[in-house]
Amino acid sequence: MDREKASKSADNERTQKLDDTYHLRDTKHDILSHPGRRNRIHILTLDNILATDVYKRIHHDPRMKRYQLIRPQGTDIQGSLTDIGAMAQDTTFSRLLVMDVRRATLPKLQRAYNKIVGYNRRDLNRLCYTILIGDGPVNLFQAGKCLDVFVPHLAAHRVDYHPAVFFYDPFLHYEPGEIKPPRLHEEFVLPNRIPRRLIPYFRQSGTVRVDKIRRFFRATGKTKQTKKKRLRILRRLYKKRIAEQFPHHKDQLKAWLSREGIRLASEKLHLYPLFFEDWVYELMQRAKQGQVQNGSAAVR
Repeated sequence: MDREKASKSADNERTQKLDDTYHLRDTKHDILSHPGRRNRIHILTLDNILATDVYKRIHHDPRMKRYQLIRPQGTDIQGSLTDIGAMAQDTTFSRLLVMDVRRATLPKLQRAYNKIVGYNRRDLNRLCYTILIGDGPVNLFQAGKCLDVFVPHLAAHRVDYHPAVFFYDPFLHYEPGEIKPPRLHEEFVLPNRIPRRLIPYFRQSGTVRVDKIRRFFRATGKTKQTKKKRLRILRRLYKKRIAEQFPHHKDQLKAWLSREGIRLASEKLHLYPLFFEDWVYELMQRAKQGQVQNGSAAVR
């Protein structure tokens, strides 16, 4: 018994010396959390047209003019991919991450996204939020005209990216056969024309380019009346398309076109860019409030 007491005493003495030597103290600081976040938003996409649309929508909203927006500066796919990989750790200073998760580019971005989510995982939906913009499941129009096809798609993104909001963008979704996959030695490029199924809705001869459609509906620099008119045009287009493609969900149409979005199982689905700026502003406010509640002195 005395020998056991002596052994415990020696262990305690060694522990105390180690503590004194290395000044080990429990500061209750979570090294996996990053409370020093600011009014910064990272826009993560290989699509320069989408990045520009997101950037200008936020920047020209009077509520968010002072937000710092960070986007890839590369002029091509590879340059943007390099930029996103390099900014992974820097995302820990942002309150919002806008992530492009379309099927065509996700394999190229997966490694960088894994790092980004890893750095921010502890703070997601508390001090930091993610908005996903995607093109939906590949079999969207071959699944019996049922919205339930979105459920496993949204569930997979929930596991991978913990999104606060998921925006489905019809202008990103190309049906099988609409895009020719690049050959082995061809450079990967994103399509610059809108999906073929949407062309009949636009009275325009020749090619209907994605960038032109983005600019038209963004209506930057236009009057409030013009912006509202173009928003109504977009809503009518979406309403008509949804009624045609998902006739069994007419009772949910109003909800899907609203700010709250449509609920599918445990997930909500929104339409880009309807109410996009509102959601960006709200999530930034939530993140800031979470930071205040966390007791951080770095709130800005």
